[in-house]
Amino acid sequence: MKDAAPTTAPETFYLKDYKPFGFEVEAVELTFKLAPNSTRVLSKIRFAPKENAADPRFFLHGEALKLISAKIDGAPVTPELIAGGLICDTPDTPFTWEAEVEIDPAANTALEGLYMSSGMYCTQCEAEGFRKITYYPDRPDVMSTFSVRIEGNEKVLLSNGNPTGSGDGWAEWHDPWPKPAYLFALVAGDLVNHPDSFTTRSGKDVELNIWVRPGDEGKCAFGMEALKKSMKWDEDVYGREYDLDIFNIVAVDDFNMGAMENKGLNIFNSSCVLASPETSTDANFERIEAIIAHEYFHNWTGNRITCRDWFQLCLKEGLTVFRDAQFTADMRSEPVKRIEDVIALRARQFPEDNGPLAHPPRPEQFQEINNFYTATVYEKGAEVIGMLKRLVGDENYAAALDLYFDRHDGQACTIEDWLKVFEDATGRDLSQFKLWYSQAGTPQVQVSEDYADGHYTLTFEQSTPPTPGQPDKAPRVIPIAVGLLSPNGGEVRATEVLELTEAKQSFTFDGLATKPVPSILREFSAPVILERETTNAERAFLLAHDTDPFNRWEAGNALATETRVSMVTEGAAPDGAYLDALEKLVRDDTLDPAFRALVLSPPSQSEIAQSLHNRGVTPDPQKIYDAAETFAQTLAQQLETSLPRLYAATTVDGPYQPDAHGAGLRALNGRILSLLTRLDGGEQAARQYQAADNMTQQYAALASLMKAENGESQSQAFFDQWQSDRLVMDKWFALQVACAAPDAAAGVASDLTGHALFDMKNPNRFRAVMGALAGNHAGFHHVSGAGYQLLAKNLIALDSLNPQTTARMCAAFQTWKRYDSARQALIRVELERILATEGLSRDTHEMVSRILQG
Repeated sequence: MKDAAPTTAPETFYLKDYKPFGFEVEAVELTFKLAPNSTRVLSKIRFAPKENAADPRFFLHGEALKLISAKIDGAPVTPELIAGGLICDTPDTPFTWEAEVEIDPAANTALEGLYMSSGMYCTQCEAEGFRKITYYPDRPDVMSTFSVRIEGNEKVLLSNGNPTGSGDGWAEWHDPWPKPAYLFALVAGDLVNHPDSFTTRSGKDVELNIWVRPGDEGKCAFGMEALKKSMKWDEDVYGREYDLDIFNIVAVDDFNMGAMENKGLNIFNSSCVLASPETSTDANFERIEAIIAHEYFHNWTGNRITCRDWFQLCLKEGLTVFRDAQFTADMRSEPVKRIEDVIALRARQFPEDNGPLAHPPRPEQFQEINNFYTATVYEKGAEVIGMLKRLVGDENYAAALDLYFDRHDGQACTIEDWLKVFEDATGRDLSQFKLWYSQAGTPQVQVSEDYADGHYTLTFEQSTPPTPGQPDKAPRVIPIAVGLLSPNGGEVRATEVLELTEAKQSFTFDGLATKPVPSILREFSAPVILERETTNAERAFLLAHDTDPFNRWEAGNALATETRVSMVTEGAAPDGAYLDALEKLVRDDTLDPAFRALVLSPPSQSEIAQSLHNRGVTPDPQKIYDAAETFAQTLAQQLETSLPRLYAATTVDGPYQPDAHGAGLRALNGRILSLLTRLDGGEQAARQYQAADNMTQQYAALASLMKAENGESQSQAFFDQWQSDRLVMDKWFALQVACAAPDAAAGVASDLTGHALFDMKNPNRFRAVMGALAGNHAGFHHVSGAGYQLLAKNLIALDSLNPQTTARMCAAFQTWKRYDSARQALIRVELERILATEGLSRDTHEMVSRILQG
C-alpha cells in the first residue's frame, strides 16, 4: 500500500505558513475491532472550537480509509471527502465527533499506520501514520488524552498508558498524559513477555515488560537491564521520573525505523532489542543499549514535551540523541563514544550537509516529512546541543533543562522556546547561536598561527559553502576547545574554550617560553571542518603525546588520510613514520583496547573519496580500494612478529560478557585477526571460527576469512547453523556483499535478491543487501555501473511496497557529483529512470529530485 503518485510535483509545506488547529481536542476514545483485511476503527472525539482561530475550518486528516459513518452529537452527517482527509460543517460550541472507518492492515506493506508483521498487529504513527488509522487532526501540536478498547482473538492486546480492564477477547487502556496522535500505539498478537519491575526514586513501583514472539524469550535480559539502567540514569542526571504504572516494549520483525517512543508502549525493530551472546555482536549489544535509552529518554524529551510542528523535529530528536550519547559515555568509555560519534557524523552527516540533500537542523520547507528523519536532524541536532552545553557550562545547562521541563511540560514547543529557557537561565543572548538551527552546511574553519616573544596567537577564519537555497551564510558561534603542548609533550595550557563569533578572529596566549604545539578542537567541540597547515611529524607528535583522547585519535586519523591520499595521487608507498607510530601504539597495553582498535581502523574509502574531492581531485574508487589493500598488507607485514603475541594478549578468556572492557578487547582482537589473516591465509581465523562461543568472535573470524577469499566452507556452515534466525541471517546477507571484490559486488548482491530467504518487504533484509552494496565503495561505484543499475532496479520495485525505506536508500546516490563524468552519467540515467517510474511515491520523488537538482 502506498500513497497516490503525484502527477505533478508534490505539494511543498513551509514553516512560515504554520497555523494552529482551530479546535481543542478534549478527549479521544477509540475502539478497534481487529480483522486482518477489514479492521473497524470507531472514534469518539470531543472537540471545542477556539476563539479567533486563524483557521476555523474543521479538517481531519485521513488516508486509505473507507468511511462507514460519521456523526456529530449523535446525529448522522455527510462530510466532504477531499484529498488527504475530510471537511465538515460543525457547531460553534463544543461537540462530539464520531466516525467508523474500515482499514486493511494485511495489505499495508508501507508499515505506516496499522499493519501486520508475521500475524501480529502493530502500528507506526510517526510522522503521519495515524491518518491511515482514522480521521483525526494528525499534527503534533494537537494533544489529548486517549482511551482505547481493543477487540480481537489475539492473546495480548496492548496500547498506550495504563490498563483499565480486560476480558476474553478485549482489553482497555487509558493514557492520562495528553499526547499527539503520532505517539499512539497498538499491538496485538500471540506474544510472551519478559517481565521485571523498577521502583522510582519517589517509591512508585513500575511494571516492565518486553513482549516477543515465542522462542525469543531468551534474548530479552540485556534489553531489560538496559531499560532499568536508563530509568535510573534519567533520574540521577536529569531528575526525570517515569510517570505511568507500566512500561512495555514490543519486538517487531517488520519495522522501518530502529524503534518508536510511543507513550508507555515502545515498539522496537527486533534487531534493536533482541540480544544473546550466541547471536549478537558487541556492536549489537551497545546499539541495543543506546536505542533503548534513546526511546526511554523520549518519555520527557519528545512525549511530555513534544514539537509544535515537524519543522521542529530536531528539538526532540537532537536533544534525545545528545542524552543517549551522554548515557552511553557514562555506561562505557566517554572518549571512545565521542570518537565513534564523530566517525558516524563524518560518514553520514557531513556528506548530507555538503551535498544536494543539505538542509538546516530546522528546515524551512519539505514535501514529505519522512525524508527529514536525517543525520542532520538527529546527529547534527545533538552536536548543536553539545555546543550549547559547552558554551554555558554544566551548571547552567542543568538549570536551563530544569526550567525547560517546568515551563513546557505538556506543551508542543519550538526551537525558540528551547533557546529562550537558556537565555532566561543564563542571561546570554543566543540570537547568533540560533543560526546553527537555520543554516545548512558544515562550516570550514581555517587556522593560522604566530609566535613571538612568548606570545602565541591563533587566528581563525570561518566560512560555510553555499547549499541548496542558501548561497550566503552569516558567521556562527563556534566553540573551539584548545590546549597547548610543549615541544617535549607536556601540557602547558589546559583546555580552554574559545568562542569564535566573527568571520575572522584572533586569540593570544601569553607567557609561553617556547612555541607550543596546538591541540585544536578538542573533544570535537563543534561540527566543523578544521583546516590548518601542518606536517605529518606534528600529527605523529600529537598521536603520541596529546592529552585529549579525541585529538590523539584525530591525529592518527589525519595521518592515515594523508598516507592514503598520497598513495592514490602519487603512487607513494605507505608512510613509514605512520606505520612506526601505529606499531608503537598497538603495543601499548596501558591504552584502552577500544581506543587502540579505533586507531587501527582506517578511514573509510568514502572518506578518502571526499578528502580527494575537497582537494580538487576526482576520486577513483578502484585506486582508493587498491591503496587501502596495499596499506593493510604493509601494516600486517610491519607487525608480523608482534601479531601472534598481540592476538593472544587480546583474546578474552571466560564466559562472554557484553561489558565495555571485554568489548574493547574483542574489537582490538578482531582488528589484529584481520591483519594476521593476511599473513597466515586464515589459519588462525579458521581456528577461531571453530572454537567461538559468541557471535562477536564467530563473525569476526568469518569476515576475516571471507575478505581473504578463503571462507567458503565457514560461510556455508554459518548459514546452515543460523538460517532459522532472521537477525543473524541479516548479518550473513550483508557480509556476502560487504566482503565481495569490487568487480563482483553487484553480482553477489543480485544473486542474493533471488535467494529463498531474501524478502524485499522486510526492511532489515532489504537494507542488509542493498545497504551493504552501497557501503562497498569500490563495488557500488564500479566502472560498469552495475551497482547503480541494481540499486535503482530494486528501489523502483520497493517503492510501490514501502516508500519510506525506498526514499531513505536513495541517499546512496547523494555524493554522485564528486565522481568522474562517466560515473555521473551512469548515475544520472538511473536517477532519471527512478523519477520516471509510473506511480512513484512522493517520498521517493522528493529525494530523487533533490539529488538530481542539488
